[in-house]
Amino acid sequence: MMPTPNQVWLVVEAIDMRAGIDGLSQRVQTTLGRTPCDGSAYAFRNRRQNRLKLLIWDGTGVWVRRSLTDQLHSYLFR
Repeated sequence: MMPTPNQVWLVVEAIDMRAGIDGLSQRVQTTLGRTPCDGSAYAFRNRRQNRLKLLIWDGTGVWVRRSLTDQLHSYLFR
């Protein structure tokens, strides 16, 4: 079950999609000055803007969800 975040933060600078939980968590801390375990979700995009990664705290740990934007669009608007 997907947790419901308090806020969603969009990191507008493109990232390397090979980054994992540690790299994304570090980006949240250094770029936004926030902790990934604060109940918020953090959305990252690639340079071509066709992929997303979400970094989310679920109360017990941090997890990453990745998606192609066309898959996300079809999921949200079916």
